[in-house]
Amino acid sequence: MQKVDLDSMSIDDLANLRDQASEKLADKIAARQRELAAEMEKLAALGKTAKVSAPKKDMREIKEALKPQDASKPQESPKPQAPKADKAA
Repeated sequence: MQKVDLDSMSIDDLANLRDQASEKLADKIAARQRELAAEMEKLAALGKTAKVSAPKKDMREIKEALKPQDASKPQESPKPQAPKADKAA
C-alpha cells in the first residue's frame, strides 16, 4: 500500500479519504456478514446446531453512522430560557 503523508493533505482531501475508507469498511463488513451467513447455512445443513444472532444494526444504519456529519450546518443548541418572574399578589 502506498504511504500517504496525512500532514501535507488538505482538509478536503482528508475528509474525502475518510469518506472513502468508511465506505470501503462498510462494504467489507457487509461482505463478511454474507460469508458468515453462508457458512452458518452450511453448518445447519450438516445438522450441527449453531447459534445465529441477529446483527445489532442494519447495514444502512452502519453506513449512516460512518458518514461524516455535515460541518457546514452547525447544530443548533437549545437557547437558555430566562427564569419567569413570580407575580406577587
